[in-house]
Amino acid sequence: MRAPISVIIPTLNAGADLPACLMTLGEGLKEGVIRELIISDGGSTDTTLETAAAAGADVVTGPPSRGAQLRRGADAAQGDWLLFLHADSQLSQGWTGPVLDHLARDTAACFCLAFRSRHPMARLTAAWANLRSRMFNLPYGDQGLLIPRALYEGIGGYPDQPLMEDVAIARALGTLRVLPVTTTTSAEKYIRDGWLRRGLRNITTLLRYLSGTSPETLAKSYQRPRS
Repeated sequence: MRAPISVIIPTLNAGADLPACLMTLGEGLKEGVIRELIISDGGSTDTTLETAAAAGADVVTGPPSRGAQLRRGADAAQGDWLLFLHADSQLSQGWTGPVLDHLARDTAACFCLAFRSRHPMARLTAAWANLRSRMFNLPYGDQGLLIPRALYEGIGGYPDQPLMEDVAIARALGTLRVLPVTTTTSAEKYIRDGWLRRGLRNITTLLRYLSGTSPETLAKSYQRPRS
């Protein structure tokens, strides 16, 4: 019997973070859960592709766009389940147990969020993300997303959009189960921009998207350098 899960990781110059992410996937290989690893790269010029090759990953390439990269990765996958992860995220030890339990279901799931930071706002920001996931079924991509292939294909997959692709697919999926697994992600953007400033910016972007602003318009303002 083939392992059930295809792991899909979108990358763009993720050489510094990808090795640690892949290390936490080793448990899944040992337990026979992971069928394949797919790196969907958007044009990296650092060590990302070398790291992917060393890990035995299948690599698909194309223009940089988170939604498009995730879609290309899923199109190349062969597993009955698709696990989407960010390159700067690390799964907690023992993650295979809850994931294996969930495979008996036909619904999507995400993980609990934590940040690699001891700043007091790190815990508060993560708590809000986890509450949002449970109350509104709106996890962000850095919480990971585990989806049955049949369900993924039934909703049309990830939309080819540059921003809010995680919110778009979560809304299409409907109810998601939050598994007792933690994915710890980088706090670099919050440290750089400030926890409150970055948090408010994320909430504002989400509200603008939910009110109808296009992902393309949001991406332009989201990526614009801030003074």
